[in-house]
This record gives sequence, C-alpha cells and structure tokens, in this order.
Amino acid sequence: MALSANGRDWYLLNASPDLLLQIQNFPALQPRADAIRNSPIQGVLLTNADLDHTLGLALLREGAPLPVYATPRVREALADGLRLFPMLEKYCGLQWRESPFDSDSEELRDRDGRPAGISVQAFDIPGSAPKYFRAGARSAHGDSVGLVLTDLHSGGCLVFAPDVSRLGAEQLAFIARADVLLFDGTFWDENEMSIAGTGTATAADMGHLPINGAAGAADSVGSLALLRNLSVKTKVYVHINNTNPILLEASPEREIVRASGWLIGADGMEFEV
Repeated sequence: MALSANGRDWYLLNASPDLLLQIQNFPALQPRADAIRNSPIQGVLLTNADLDHTLGLALLREGAPLPVYATPRVREALADGLRLFPMLEKYCGLQWRESPFDSDSEELRDRDGRPAGISVQAFDIPGSAPKYFRAGARSAHGDSVGLVLTDLHSGGCLVFAPDVSRLGAEQLAFIARADVLLFDGTFWDENEMSIAGTGTATAADMGHLPINGAAGAADSVGSLALLRNLSVKTKVYVHINNTNPILLEASPEREIVRASGWLIGADGMEFEV
C-alpha cells in the first residue's frame, strides 16, 4: 500500500517482506534516473509490529534517514524485541515519528521536513504484541492501530485497518469517515485454519475478525454484517490469507462479498480520494 498527494512523493502503509517486488512492479516507487541514490519513498506508516508489516524496512536501509510513523508500543517491539530499529540506525538511520492518536492529527512530512499535503490520525484497535515480543510485554494501547489519512487539498479520506480483532463504537466512528476503506479480510471463518488443514489457531487467536464469523456459530457476527450499513463509497478487503475462499473466482464466498458491495483487494488497484 502506498499513497501520494502529488504523484511524486510516496508514503508506504506498512512494509512487507516482498517490498522489493512491489517496488519493481510499480514504477512510481522506483528511483529517478536524473539523480544518484534517490527514492520517492518519503516515509513508512506502521499499523503494528508484525513481521509481515515491518521486515520490508530492512530493504530501505540505504540512502537518507527514513521517516517511520509508529506508536511507542510498536517502536518498543521493533527496538527491543526484533532489534530492527538499532540495526537500521547503522545504515540509513531513522526519523522516528510518533503517530498522532485518537483526537490528534498531523500532516505527514517528507525526509527533509516538507509538508506532504496528507494528514494522519491513528486510532486504537484492540490487539496484542507480535509473537516474538509477547513473552516480554503484555497487550497494551497502541499495539495495533488503524490509520485515517486525509488529503488536505481535496478533503478525501482513506482509512486503512488491516488488523482488526474486534469492532466497537470507537473504531466504527473512525471508519465511518472514509471515502475509501481498506479493511481486514484475512479470514472468511473463525475456524478457517483448521477447516483448511493448515493449523489450529483461530482467527481470534491471530488477532483478526473474520468476514463471516465463526463457522457454525449462529451468534457470531463477522465484519460483513457489522459493516453492512456503513456509508462508504469504496470498501475493499485486504490482507487476505491464502486459505480464504474469497480469493477463488468462482467461490460462493467471493460472490457474497461482491454482492454486498465490497471489492477484493488485488495487486495493481488504484484509488483517488
């Protein structure tokens, strides 16, 4: 996920381990030919400290200091648990910037401190510290967040929430502001891993609210039902696990999602807000 207000300077939403391939497939993120050692990537915004959201930071270790927006809890996990921040300090260096929380928002700024034309506001989503850090820290405020990103020129709003364990009134209030919503679509069912024969962990164990709720549990409500009345122009399920049947073109689950007005995230999608 990457966003820009001017088509030249880009900000990544998390940094996955396959970041290099993503850059190769998206020319706008590639260095310009008219300068040496440059990158249009002006910063990274992290929603949590999970490995699949942060290991790509190591691929950005060359060049100028990298701005990284994160909560203090995420910074603690990456510094003390994964030791990723200390490692990067030996290379490009980091500009750690605390994500503004709840009622606060601030404008993103590039490597040189220039305003980006996009404001960011983080909101807490109940979650847990990553597996590699849980032994040393209990779950706390800021382990996982959603991001409200607003174009300060157009007023368009993007909400990014790839790790949602549950939805309450507080989270719904932030999500309702979106023109484009990129939302956690990791699992279709609560017990999907065991159904697929790929593990025993439930969606809840892994910090995700399933789309359809728990298999066979009539009293369980998934995100599709919880967000059914949400008045958002564009709703997209992202962060989809390879066990999720919505990835299959002919599956009934995919048709249910599409009939409910949702898009299913895929490489190459672009949205303007």
